[in-house]
Amino acid sequence: EMFPTKNVPIDEAVAMFLHILAHNLKYRVVHFNYCRSMETISRQFKNILQAIMKVSKEYLKFHEYNIEGSVENKWRWFKNSIGALDGIHIPVTVVVEDRPRYRNRKGDISTNVLGVCGLDLRFIYVLSGWEGSAGDFQVLRDVLRIHIPNGKYFLVDAGYTNGPGFLAPYRGTRYHLNEWIGNTPQNYKELFNLRHASARNVIERSFGVLK
Repeated sequence: EMFPTKNVPIDEAVAMFLHILAHNLKYRVVHFNYCRSMETISRQFKNILQAIMKVSKEYLKFHEYNIEGSVENKWRWFKNSIGALDGIHIPVTVVVEDRPRYRNRKGDISTNVLGVCGLDLRFIYVLSGWEGSAGDFQVLRDVLRIHIPNGKYFLVDAGYTNGPGFLAPYRGTRYHLNEWIGNTPQNYKELFNLRHASARNVIERSFGVLK
């Protein structure tokens, strides 16, 4: 249980905590935003973190994978798949000195957020905080910490590589669904990519629901 301190209300302490986590901020940045000393910020951050740890077992529930599969026909080609993942760039405002790190390939200031969802469109895992300049594979390496059941995998696009727990399409071959409008697969690679894109579209639909 958290109690207000003499100088810092609980809501402000929580706001500083979330601000630091959401934007990977240094205490000196929060110091200017909240007009609090860095010693106070450090102490409040630790207080909130300890409070969350105390109630985590009661209120935080880790996702249980649906390993039974989906009834949707498009998933029958990927019987051991438990979902899909993809990255999305979200516009952010950062201090001037950090802008080069957050500038993505399109020249916009953003954070690269990776989302993982199950066959039912529900998000299983979200990794936020990476700079917009970070590549998809660089972000994926950070997500390798999540546990994937033995023999199961997530569908990923060609920006990632095949590996334990991840299945990518053939590179250099037509892939995205809009590329198939008015076209039919001409070989086994194109057929695989079409089926892969149709199933992996679940993550794009999940992001679409949020938007």
